Formats: sequence, structure tokens, C-alpha cells
Amino acid sequence: MTVEATPRAARASFRAAFGRQPDGVWSAPGRVNLIGEHTDYNRGYVLPFAIDRRTYAAVALRQDGIARVASTLGGEPVTAGLAAVSAQTVGGWSAYPLGAARELARQAGREPGQGFDAFFVSDVPVGAGLSSSAAIECALALALNELWGTGLSRRALVAATCRAENEVVGAPTGILDQSASLLSHVGTALFIDCADGSSETVSLGLDHADLEILVIDTRVRHQHAGGGYRLRRASCEKAARLLGVRALRDVTLADLEQARERLDEETFRRARHVVTENARVLQAITVLREAGPRGVGPVMLASHQSLHEDFDVTVPELDVAVAAAVASGALGARMTGGGFGGSAIALAERAARDDIAARLRATFRGQGFAEPNVFTVTPSDGAHRDA
Repeated sequence: MTVEATPRAARASFRAAFGRQPDGVWSAPGRVNLIGEHTDYNRGYVLPFAIDRRTYAAVALRQDGIARVASTLGGEPVTAGLAAVSAQTVGGWSAYPLGAARELARQAGREPGQGFDAFFVSDVPVGAGLSSSAAIECALALALNELWGTGLSRRALVAATCRAENEVVGAPTGILDQSASLLSHVGTALFIDCADGSSETVSLGLDHADLEILVIDTRVRHQHAGGGYRLRRASCEKAARLLGVRALRDVTLADLEQARERLDEETFRRARHVVTENARVLQAITVLREAGPRGVGPVMLASHQSLHEDFDVTVPELDVAVAAAVASGALGARMTGGGFGGSAIALAERAARDDIAARLRATFRGQGFAEPNVFTVTPSDGAHRDA
């Protein structure tokens, strides 16, 4: 089922699925993480931005405790009693919105009561590492926060939607995705301190520098509820425990080197990525503020190398995408998202966009890979009501 991702399309799809008018339409964006990978659940630093691809949720309240959710992913609406939503009772894509509804109610200190119908349309690619799941969660959370009158702040919505992903979906992620989707502003990246959830905007200045961010969707699909992501988080927690700190955020590279004999080789490499990645986030912010976006390329490349060598979350398609983009003239490139598939991003001159995209497609063909989906994204606003 192909439906244009617009408020009007969401409203029409809602009417077709549920036979009535929605109370409104809300949307939330996907995101690109410029730098700061696997640092959020280590209470570290991240620098994402919302993109100009969104998920629209047409929503209407019901007079009972039933929730029905449907989407352009196809199939019949999924129906659940809100009071019974748990990791054991819901699954698949519906766990994201139903979990968000459950946790929103809990964050507001109330039991799930008044139900709702919701229909989702989206142009955020699924499984591409661009947070299609967070866009679903945040669009619905913003809608229900208004319709239920819970009056929660956006930071509270971040906490609720992150818990939904952890406890209902079963993905051990941090607050990066939901923060970017709910708190971003056009033209800027969002510097988030994941230790306390505080954030501030950082101007990217891409237009002024005639630069663009290209997304290279490798079409290798991933899921954060799978084993690889969970094992990486467990390694980080093991390192923190052995080093006697709450989280790897509290470790310097000097600390890590001094304690090297206390860690096995794999755990040491996992920790080294997180410690150096936190430093790279701070370095990128300094470069953006003092020199502008053209200087960020080498930091991006260093991040990708660390994700490949120390954290082992890249796949051949991601490594080829980064190498081919740089060989074609990109100023920098790296995988974005949790890894094990998904997308890479490249920082490129606007005039070089088409040449880089053509080189990427040719390189992927030569390697026997599926053709990548290459497109530009612009830093955009976070979740809001559309209609």
C-alpha cells in the first residue's frame, strides 16, 4: 500500500480504516545522527538532527479502553486493551505506538483509560537507521498528550517514549532518537547530554557553506531488539562495572588505558569506542562553532573507523558506502544509527551530489550489492500538530 505522507493522506487513510473523522493529525520526524553513536545509553553525548521525512498520525479518541492502530505497512488494524499492553501481549510494529500510549499514561500518573484509533503514514524508511520507530512513538505521544490533556513537557515525552521502546518493544536503546524527534529545530543539530537529558541547539550552517547531507540507505535492514545491539550494551555495562563507574561517560581515555589489564580485549575495544566517541562529539561541536561544517568531515571518518574496528557494528555495505562517498569527493562520511545495516551519511558539496550518488550506485553494483537509496536530508523541526 503506497500512500503519500501528508496530513491529508493520513486523514483520508484514517477515514477509510475506521469510518469516521480523526480529531487531528500530528507528525514527528525521523533523524540522522551526525555523530555520537552508542553513547546515549552510556550517559554520554550525541549530536543528531531531525530530517525532512516524517510520520503522520491521524488520531481520534474512543469512549472505551481500546486502542486500534493501523498503518500503510498493511494489514488489518491491530486492536489491544490499553490496560493490558505489555511486551508479552503486543508485538511487531504495533508495539511502538501501543507502548508509547501505555508509558505516556504512566508518566502522567494515570492508568490507561480512554482509548483511541490511530492511522500512521510515513516516508521515513523502515529499518534504515533513521528512527522510523521513534517517529511513530513521538507522533502518537504528542497527539495523546494533547487529546488526553496530560500536559507533559517534551522532555517527559522523551522519557515515556524511550521507556516504551525499552520495556514494550524490548530494544535497549537510549534517549537519542526520541529527543531528536521531539526537540529538534530547523537548521540545527541537537547536542544532548544523555546523563541528564539536557540539550541545546548547534547551528549546522549547511546552506551557507553550500553543503548537503546525503543519506546512503544500504537496504540492509536491521532491528535494535536483536542480539547484536543488546550485546554491545552489555559489553559497555560490563566495562563500567569493572572500572567502578556508573557509566562509561565517567571514563577518560587515560583512565581506560591505565585499567586495560582489568578488561578483556573485546570489552576494552567496546569501551574505547564509547570514550573516544564522546570526545568526538565535543570536537565536532567546537569545529562547527569555530570553523563551520566543512571541518567536520575528518571527525565523521574517525567515528566510522571506531565503529568498524572497536565496536564491530558496521557491515560491508556500510564500509563500502563510506569509502566510495569519500573517494567521490565527500568531505566526510560515517554510518549513522545503531549499525548492523541501515544507512551511512556523507557530508558533500551541493554541486557534487549527483556525481557522488552515481559513483555509489556503480560501486554497489560492482560489489554485487543491492542498489542503495541515496537522497538528501535537511535539518528540520521536531514533532508538531499538523491539522
